Parts: sequence; structure tokens; C-alpha cells
Amino acid sequence: MSITVTNGNKAFENASTNVAAAQMRNSLTELAETVKDPEQKKLFETEMDNFFALFRRYLNDKAKGNAVDWDRIAPPAQGQVVDYEDLANSESVGFLNKLAVLKLNGGLGTSMGCVGPKSVIEVRDGMSFLDMSVRQVEYLNRTYNTNVPFILMNSFNTHDDTAAIIKKYEGHNVDILTFNQSRFPRIYKDSLLPVPKSVDSSINEWYPPGHGDVFESLYNSGLLDKLIERGIEIIFLSNVDNLGAVVDLRILQHMVETNSEYIMELTNKTKADVKGGTIIDYEGSVRLLEIAQVPKEHTNEFKSIKKFKYFNTNNIWMNTKAIKRVVENNELEMEIIPVKTCSDLMLVKSDLYTVKHGQLQLNPSRFGGAPLIKLGSDFKKVSDFQKRIPSIPKIIELDHLTITGNVNLHRGVELKGTVIIVATEGSTIDIPPGSILENVVVEGSLRLLEH
Repeated sequence: MSITVTNGNKAFENASTNVAAAQMRNSLTELAETVKDPEQKKLFETEMDNFFALFRRYLNDKAKGNAVDWDRIAPPAQGQVVDYEDLANSESVGFLNKLAVLKLNGGLGTSMGCVGPKSVIEVRDGMSFLDMSVRQVEYLNRTYNTNVPFILMNSFNTHDDTAAIIKKYEGHNVDILTFNQSRFPRIYKDSLLPVPKSVDSSINEWYPPGHGDVFESLYNSGLLDKLIERGIEIIFLSNVDNLGAVVDLRILQHMVETNSEYIMELTNKTKADVKGGTIIDYEGSVRLLEIAQVPKEHTNEFKSIKKFKYFNTNNIWMNTKAIKRVVENNELEMEIIPVKTCSDLMLVKSDLYTVKHGQLQLNPSRFGGAPLIKLGSDFKKVSDFQKRIPSIPKIIELDHLTITGNVNLHRGVELKGTVIIVATEGSTIDIPPGSILENVVVEGSLRLLEH
């Protein structure tokens, strides 16, 4: 699960946890009042209750500091990980009538220059990720004469497009079901108040809270109860763009015969996977550790292939009745990974993105993901940011930008590669109009000549 914070212009940096929580609760209540339809209002209030619980935990974790104590972390103990080769190999197909396949379909394909859901990106032979996923389940049903339902968890970003796309599968040998994950409000970093003022606020003022939301969203949608009534006991969950995530009859059999409630597929970590999540032993319990939770001084240790040799594939097998139990009993205590983006405003207003139908699309000319941008305290408030950078520079070829101190960027500036601008205390750096900075460090009170 995640909390998404952005820049604001109110100063409540030292607000206590209780005050911040009370302000958030009042704001969420006001948001709920903007929903007119009684049924929709009830669903919205449930979502906001879930968000508030997450927000309250975020405040508590923030007050306590890093929630993960590195000294208590160890590689998985013996018995916590089962070797695939030790599973039974009878491949019993009789358990398929207890199974549903669920794909996480909330992501957009902007990082790959694609408009719309990432799942519709063409992979090969004219087929998209979604096409291939449907064909996998269709083949399973046809081969074994079963009816494994195919479920998509969409987000508000992908729902409409997906609803139109899946119409082409009507008549295929697969039952396609959909539900939406939650829509949570972004919050201002300094005031800790929600950005949207009404339920109809701009789509950019909301965010989908991450894959961990699957449990509560599946429950709140009513689909979980329908699956249980249908006799579905197990859900196989994976990312829609993971074509290696296929139904493995040996794992399915192991899941049923051991009465397991939760199984995560792991693979050996390679040097290409060092930043991905790994499995750890945390005082006798198995936990997933992401790099965002690791103290900076232990990052290299986290990346170690020798100490943490497993990589989380995000392929998960879950028991439906167990999901229902943990949600109803409030037993879910997933880690919160805050997304703090003080440079969001600069990114979204730059040539790195274009806006179409209210959605941000990554410029197809961009190679790779978004650049890393670090802005100092002089850019903390929106008003200061707009004063110092009245015209967003071109950053389509930027890899890394750091700006600290009294720095002003004028119109027509272009930044490429790695650019570091540091104004020492008491000095000012003005970057003149039309300047092109590429792989440079600007320090002190230097002034650049105009081009």
C-alpha cells in the first residue's frame, strides 16, 4: 500500500499526529458530502475509511521513525521457503474448478510511450499483454474442460478503456470479471491535507494505492462473496504484463493439499533484480521487504545476492475465505511505502509529459523512465517554485537534476544528462534565458552567458 504526497503551500510541518488525523478526518467527511448518490456515497465512505486507517498508520510510523529495524532482519529461515522441485508432480487437474486467475490491470503504459492501459501494449504477432493473458486462461479451460474465471483489477485510469477492450472477448471460452481498486486522494506534503476538494476533482488529484489494495477492493466490490458462492477457493494473482505468470498445477495442488492461505512465488535473484522486493525473516515471521523501506546505509546489503538470494515475482496464490476473514477482522497490517515527490510539479509541467483526456502521457521521445529531480528547501512552497522556475525547462534528455539554494531558472532553459546547481549561502545563481546545461556542476554565484 502507498501514501502519495505532493507539494502544497500551507505550513503545518510540526502538526501533531492527533491534529493531523483530525484535520484529515474532517476533510474526508467534507469530500464525502460532495457525493450525491446514496449508494455511491456509501462506497466512497468505505474507501475513505480505508484511506484514513492507512493515513493514521502512516502518521504513527512517521512519528516512530523507520518502522523496519534492520538488526531484526535475516534471510529466510529453513522451512519458510519450499523448493519447487519438492512439490508433488501429479498435476491433478481436479483442483482447477476451485481456481480463479486475477490480473492487476491498474497501470498505464506511459513509461513505454503507450496511450491507455499498459496491458494493451502489443507484445508480438499483434497480441497485447491482455490478449495473451486471456488466451492462457482460455487454453486452460479448453484443454482441461473447466471454467476458470479471468478477473481484472482495474484502476480509475484503466477502467473505461478496459471495459471497451474486453468486449472483443465475448464468445470466447473464458468468463471475464472486473472490479476497480480504490481511489485515494493525494495529500499535500506540508499540510497533510487532501488535494481534491470534491469527488469530481481532477483525476490527477487521486491515486490508486498499490497492489496491496486488492484484498479490500475485492471484498468491497462484492465480487469476493460471489466467487466464494461459486465454489472458488483459490485466486492466482499476478501483474498483467508478467507473461511468465501461468497457472502451475503443481503449486495449485500444493496450495489445496497443505491448506495454505497464502503462497508467493520466488525466483533466484540476479544482478538485474537487486532493487526488487525480497523475502526476509523478521523475528520468526516471513515478510516482504522493498528497497524503499531499507535505511540508506544498508542499501548495498539489501542488494546483496548472497544474503538475500530470492526475488519476489509478485505471483501470489490466495485463499478466498482467508481474504474475507482478514478484511472483516481488520487483520491486514501491510507495510506502508510513502511516495514523497517534491519534484512532481516540475515533472508534470515539463516536456517529459503530454496531457490527453486529463491523463499524463510520457513523451515517446523519452528514453527510459522519469529523471531523478531533487529540489532544495528554497523550492518547498508552490509560490516559491513558480517564482524561481516561471518557465519549466526542457528535460527530455535529463537524467538527474539537483538544485539547492537561491537559484532562478529563466525561460528557454534546456537540461541534459546530470546537472547540479548549488548556490552557496548568501549567493544567487541566475540561469539566463536560452541556456543549455549538459553534464555540468554550477556552484557559488556563477552566472552563465546567454546563448
